[in-house]
Amino acid sequence: MKRALITGITGQDGSYLAELLLDKGYKVYGTVRRLSTPNIENISHIQDKVNLLSADLLDSSSIHQAIEESEPDEVYNLAAMSFVKASFDQPVLTGEFTAIGVTRVLEAIRKINKKIKFYQASSSEMFGKVTETPQKETTRFYPRSPYGVAKVYGHYITLNYRESYDMFACSGILFNHESPRRGIEFVTRKISNAVARIKLGLQDKIELGNMDAKRDWGFSGDYVDAMWRMLQQDEPEDYVIATGETHSVQEFVELAFKAIGVTDWEKYIVSNSPKHLRPAEVDYLIGDYSKAKKELDWEPKTSFPQLVKMMVDSDLKREQDRR
Repeated sequence: MKRALITGITGQDGSYLAELLLDKGYKVYGTVRRLSTPNIENISHIQDKVNLLSADLLDSSSIHQAIEESEPDEVYNLAAMSFVKASFDQPVLTGEFTAIGVTRVLEAIRKINKKIKFYQASSSEMFGKVTETPQKETTRFYPRSPYGVAKVYGHYITLNYRESYDMFACSGILFNHESPRRGIEFVTRKISNAVARIKLGLQDKIELGNMDAKRDWGFSGDYVDAMWRMLQQDEPEDYVIATGETHSVQEFVELAFKAIGVTDWEKYIVSNSPKHLRPAEVDYLIGDYSKAKKELDWEPKTSFPQLVKMMVDSDLKREQDRR
């Protein structure tokens, strides 16, 4: 039985990855931060099948202990300060978690067992102010947020450990990916939740920032399969994981309202709200996943309209269950 350790197991990607690995017969361990009441909603349905360990990316000794205890064949580092706008408010803490935290995990693996395979969650936010379209593995990074900068560090320190210590360490450069398990602070889930609440008469308006920003949006459940495939290769490589399509925030809004049968969506929107605008915006992201398709035999299965409807339907059910 293979063993895997997932940092950030309670997040969107961590929960879908845990499900995937359990289906493949893995013994799954996951780290949770030492909170008095950790939020385990995303893994509540599999809580009895996974082994939770206390660890924090700020604390090297806790990471070391988690790896020693779980004795993993594979480590997936999905934990991070992942909300881009908040990284402007807490840039130093973002650097500690999202940049230096990667080094702490890699260093623990190097000291305990260099044969452990390591996956780093890199991000399309590293491309930022894009220098090439579509973006691929060789596209130059130009991050536009403390989060993006920290992810560039995490990406390159993974490459550095791979080349310096002959470790199987690779990064997946994942473009935006969403699901019903996405945090409510993210724009996609904010929209799907608000649309559900508007349908039920619980909310009147949605306040949004830049409606013209375009992203390459996929489904988290599809993307975790790519993570697993990367660690099954003979040699570690970095891969862009994307859909090859780009859609605006406005398109997401239109499809979300369409899912509840509303066409005059404009009357519910307050756009360009100053509190939702970033100091430096990333306007256009679209990924070229041809390398992953060729070498990993991976491609996205869920369409953009399917993703939006899935999220709205889930939030409708969630809100109705609360009533």
